[in-house]
Amino acid sequence: MKQGRRLALAAPAALLLGASGAPEFDLVLRGGRVLDGSGNPWYAADIGIRAGKVAAVGRLAEATAARTLDAAGLVVAPGFIDVHAHVETGLRERRTADNFLLDGVTTLVTGNCGGSEVDLPRFFDELRAGGLSLNLASLIGHNSVRRAAMGTEERDPTADELARMEALVDQAMRAGAVGLSTGLIYVPGTYAKTPEVVALARVAARHGGVYASHIRSEGDQVFAAIDEAVEVGRQAGLPVQISHFKVSNKNLWGQSVRTIAQVDRARAAGLDVTVDQYPYAASSTGLSTLLPSWALAGGGDALRARLADRATRDRVAREMKDHILRRNGRKRLDYAVVASCSWDRTRDGLSLSAINERLGRKRRLEHEIETVLEMMEKGGAQMVYHSMDEQDVERILRVPYAMVASDAGVVEPGMGRPHPRAYGTNARVLGRYVRERGALRLEEAVRKMTSLPAQRFGLVDRGLVRPGLWADLVVFDPAAVADRATFEAPHAPPAGFRFVLVNGEVVVEDGRHLGTRPGQVLRRAPAGEITTPLPAATGRRSPGTAPPAPPGASNERASTAVPSRSPRAEPRTP
Repeated sequence: MKQGRRLALAAPAALLLGASGAPEFDLVLRGGRVLDGSGNPWYAADIGIRAGKVAAVGRLAEATAARTLDAAGLVVAPGFIDVHAHVETGLRERRTADNFLLDGVTTLVTGNCGGSEVDLPRFFDELRAGGLSLNLASLIGHNSVRRAAMGTEERDPTADELARMEALVDQAMRAGAVGLSTGLIYVPGTYAKTPEVVALARVAARHGGVYASHIRSEGDQVFAAIDEAVEVGRQAGLPVQISHFKVSNKNLWGQSVRTIAQVDRARAAGLDVTVDQYPYAASSTGLSTLLPSWALAGGGDALRARLADRATRDRVAREMKDHILRRNGRKRLDYAVVASCSWDRTRDGLSLSAINERLGRKRRLEHEIETVLEMMEKGGAQMVYHSMDEQDVERILRVPYAMVASDAGVVEPGMGRPHPRAYGTNARVLGRYVRERGALRLEEAVRKMTSLPAQRFGLVDRGLVRPGLWADLVVFDPAAVADRATFEAPHAPPAGFRFVLVNGEVVVEDGRHLGTRPGQVLRRAPAGEITTPLPAATGRRSPGTAPPAPPGASNERASTAVPSRSPRAEPRTP
């Protein structure tokens, strides 16, 4: 049976042999253990690549190639698809996106947490003109659309403003956005009520899009927030992706049992709900999330004016104290560490409690809150919040519908103390949770990074090792792969990745980025599928067929809408 299967896989290659003396393939990966992304066990095979796509998988010992890579003893898998990134600014500045590619990522989905480019055609054209080292798709962000239509005001939109937002979402979806994202703890999205979100989600649904949500609370109101996300999917008739699924209130540690059960019930009722997570017990976002949302309305100048008024400042401080004690379950701010403070780099890597003490203040929450307000008056900071429990992280990771995603941006090497997820998300899963802890089988971990996200976001020609699909591939040593980035020293690429290929071209070799830029902008086609247009001179075409669903997964495409009868600047989100 195994022999017959291998012959069948090799058959496409046999048809190519003996042509004109020219190499049959542009590149052949020989002798690898192929983990095809479906969740099935690995099998031994060679992979032949031609014109950017996988042309054959099987025994290709006699085939000729312009280049051959030795994969003996290594795993060959689809390139990792990171469905939750924030790269609008960073990718413009650093087109090679080294931190992602060195971690095996070949495709990103940006525009998350409600923050995206509003003019996606211009953004896509700009990226194509400068070239990319990896592939990129984008959501359209509710916060960005709301800001464009009505600024940062804390109120409901007028009928005209809502119509303007709907038009902007429609325009973005027609331009190829893969869905609508929300960031319901961020200004101005936090001011939106559920009916507003549903109205915009219905626009995305008409184009086969997904609803991806940073839900309204991940702390004491997390259960209601999950219900709201599910309800948006129910009313709007589209799949739901809950971003960076977690429990971040210390008083609720262990309650991932309950939050997972909520998603299980929704799926059992016929609602297409999935989640993503990063494999760390700490989040990263702005300092502003410690303040009540009303205080942030109108932007930085309005906030400083409010804080200049003693009575208003006292009110902000009182509500912050309640927020920290109740929503976060904390009595001090020692769990909050500065990742990047542009106006005082000496604060990078220090906790808010340590900064407060350095200023000569008492070790009390009230004094730490005053330190936060002073920092906000000077411009705020990017933070890391050590707010989660490791057992919750691992429990969520085991859920079959949970994807792995970094929630990171393109980082500038050596700058600040960013969250280590920017460098080591996938390597950490493969090293810590697969090899060391045995929380996942290797096949299952790879599925969560490849075919599952491809299925969810309609990347029909990626996420699996199959003839006819694009040759986004990662080759790694399962015995050596490991994350090396830490919270104390985050600027460290992972170990164990030998090669990374994007659209058939080698981008990473022996852990070194070669500087090549074969990446593509991915657009959602009108039918809800992703097409991958390439420059006409290459003569390449998308095969236009969807990959089979992973075993045990739904057979419907991620772009298929759920039937209605079933039930600030770019953020770094928690």
